Amino acid sequence: MVVESTPGFETQDLLINVGPQHPSTHGVFRMVLEVDGEIVKDLVPHIGYLHRGAEKLCENNDFRQGVGYMDRTEYLASHNAELSYVMAVEALAELEVPERAQWIRMILCELNRLSSHFMFLGAFGVDVGVFGTPFIYAWREREAIIDLFEEISGDRMMYAYFRAGGLAWEVPGNFEERVREVLVSTRQGMKDFDNLLTRNEIFLARTKNVGIISAEDAVELGMSGPTLRASGVSLDIRKAEPYMYYDQIDFDVPVGTNGDVFDRYLVRLKEMEQSVHIIEQCLARLDDGPIMPERMPRMLRLPEDQEIYVRTEAPRGEYGIYLVSKGGNKPWRLKVRSACLSNLQALKKMSVGQYVADAIIILGSIDIVLSEVDR
Repeated sequence: MVVESTPGFETQDLLINVGPQHPSTHGVFRMVLEVDGEIVKDLVPHIGYLHRGAEKLCENNDFRQGVGYMDRTEYLASHNAELSYVMAVEALAELEVPERAQWIRMILCELNRLSSHFMFLGAFGVDVGVFGTPFIYAWREREAIIDLFEEISGDRMMYAYFRAGGLAWEVPGNFEERVREVLVSTRQGMKDFDNLLTRNEIFLARTKNVGIISAEDAVELGMSGPTLRASGVSLDIRKAEPYMYYDQIDFDVPVGTNGDVFDRYLVRLKEMEQSVHIIEQCLARLDDGPIMPERMPRMLRLPEDQEIYVRTEAPRGEYGIYLVSKGGNKPWRLKVRSACLSNLQALKKMSVGQYVADAIIILGSIDIVLSEVDR
């Protein structure tokens, strides 16, 4: 008996468009997935939907006004964005920042790291499928920190509180007491997340051995921050190139081992413990004193033909400011080195070969802020 062979079927890869208006992209970001069944064969990211010309706008405003544009790049960690900018201006102007102002800056930046990481934990928990509980936990703790920022600066997101030379005004009289209150709440929130997610079977199944990137690839792609340290690279600018008084503070740098989605979660959770430890040490060192130099000009002008690059360890990695002065009260050129943009370069390498559903949580594990990517 002769059996006729079954004719072969032609297959065609499918293109799936995710974004730019999609909750999983955490902002106006678009990625086009080429899939074979449920497996991602290629990924093309599309950015630029939030480009507002922040760098060029800074070049047309004086150095004090530029602080507000930094807030609107890294809006989940505005204090950290302001810090890099004012440090660059201070370096070219040779301004010495008073000690009290430095300690307050450190406290606020670490509190901002905590609020930013809470936002990540809440959104990421929902991405992975642990329903709405993570977001409720995160919002509860983040609100306590944001309330404190509002008491200090008058604003809940765009603080514009740092100034070249120090701070805009003195913190409230109960500042230390309020910070300690917030830390009590923060510790409980971190414990709740650890209990909810770290050993959760659903969470482990969705995150372990997913979106792996090696240390070599992470370095080659220019990654930084928790996404880099999750791959086992112990690089933290606060340790490698200490600024402010980080060299006087004791803290550890958490690193991962596998470079997968789970490690990127766990490194951030452990970083929060270190931030609490840093804040407690800063409070112990905080003394009375001025928050601005004694002789500060009403309009700051920088010397001619000067340039500098200053980088700090923001919640998402290296946030850098390249500043060029040709004299006068405005930058001649200002360029922001975006941690999110560099970390986003790894998205394709992390996602190819993974399931479509995993591409969503891989993107979430990078923790991007699109207004910083696009500026």
